[in-house]
Amino acid sequence: MSNLGYGFCPTHPGELLKEEIVYRKLSQKSLAKQMSVPHTALNDILNGRRPLTANTAMLFEAALGINADLLMRMQLKYNMQIVRQDKTFSDRLSAIRKNVAML
Repeated sequence: MSNLGYGFCPTHPGELLKEEIVYRKLSQKSLAKQMSVPHTALNDILNGRRPLTANTAMLFEAALGINADLLMRMQLKYNMQIVRQDKTFSDRLSAIRKNVAML
């Protein structure tokens, strides 16, 4: 993916979390149990198939000590990157800008 004006390529927070879990030699199942979340949901976040929510970010902060604000900013930048790459949505924005310019 291109950097889309960020100067870097935004990363899904799951990548950071997954690296931390591997570094600490934690199992996903034990972490999911500790956080009281389904293992499948945790795995989906770690593999970038599910977005991180504020609640889940707080659970990761409690379990791993990684700042929830940082995780949520990562998720926001990742989401913006995905939206900016959506051609249909870009066309919609262009149409809105044209209409507003005519007012």
